[in-house]
Amino acid sequence: MTFTIADEIPAADEIVALYRSVGWTAYTADPDRLAAAVRASYSVLAARDDTGALIGMLRTLSDGLTIVYVQDILVSPGHRRSGVGGALLDHLIGQTADIRQTVLLTDDEPAQRAFY
Repeated sequence: MTFTIADEIPAADEIVALYRSVGWTAYTADPDRLAAAVRASYSVLAARDDTGALIGMLRTLSDGLTIVYVQDILVSPGHRRSGVGGALLDHLIGQTADIRQTVLLTDDEPAQRAFY
């Protein structure tokens, strides 16, 4: 499978569908708020398959100088274990090489820990 990664804020319906596909219903309970949060992010990376479908996304919060937080990284269930998540992180690390710290945290729940 091939995919592309770009600095892009996906359409609101794509964002909601991706978050729903990974079961993050706390975010999708208020779709307008979710879309606004993504738009307000420091950076957003979108992964798309050959058909243009959104299959992954990474968003960060940052001061742009000393620290960048990976707020969310998502890969649609049908595309997991295919390198999408790692490629999103690699792309981010390349973009933020001049920022001193990159922080990635996750919930202590089995599915999240397995993904990371």
